[in-house]
Amino acid sequence: MSGLSLSLPKRWQPASVWALYVVGLLPAAWTFYLGATNQLGADPVKTFELFLGLWAIRFLILTLAVSPARDLLGWNYLRYRRALGLLCFYYVAMHFTVYLVLDQALDLSAVVNDVLKRPFIMFGMAGLTLLIPLAVTSNNLSIRKLGSKWIWLHKLVYIIAAAGAVHFALSTKVLDLEQYVYVGVIILLILYRSWRPIGRSRKRGQGRERTRAAATAS
Repeated sequence: MSGLSLSLPKRWQPASVWALYVVGLLPAAWTFYLGATNQLGADPVKTFELFLGLWAIRFLILTLAVSPARDLLGWNYLRYRRALGLLCFYYVAMHFTVYLVLDQALDLSAVVNDVLKRPFIMFGMAGLTLLIPLAVTSNNLSIRKLGSKWIWLHKLVYIIAAAGAVHFALSTKVLDLEQYVYVGVIILLILYRSWRPIGRSRKRGQGRERTRAAATAS
């Protein structure tokens, strides 16, 4: 059995994707409830904002980990990669919305000044901006219309991941263990996914060499 998506009966697979969306959005709904009932501490806006950003990082990591998990462990979760990527986008969008509406009170000049003066916000805005075209084209119609261009467009995920890691690392003056772990995992996943095409090319080259050697020997 190579993964959950293969072990489920086919008729249940679409439902499992929708279940992932529901489960994935539960942390945001629960934290919103805590904020609405004054259970998020002395600075509920900042707590909610940081919580949403943390879940965005988690879903970014899960999205990046789908291919390595299949290659290295035989876990086939490709069916869920689109949902994980969109959940990452939703949390980034909510993170930004809380910052814009509740933190900055829709003061666009203050937001622009923050972007220009605070590098970690600049990287966060860059990641959000690049995520938008990926989210908009994460559907079968866009895949058919864009063809091979869709694949190149979605390679932006590497830049987004790097921007997200920098934003997360610079968001506090002192990094804690959780930040080191998440940033380290993102770096490893970016390196693996960057090396993956090279490794596949080498395997194909070795396969052709073995074929030629066998043909020569025969």
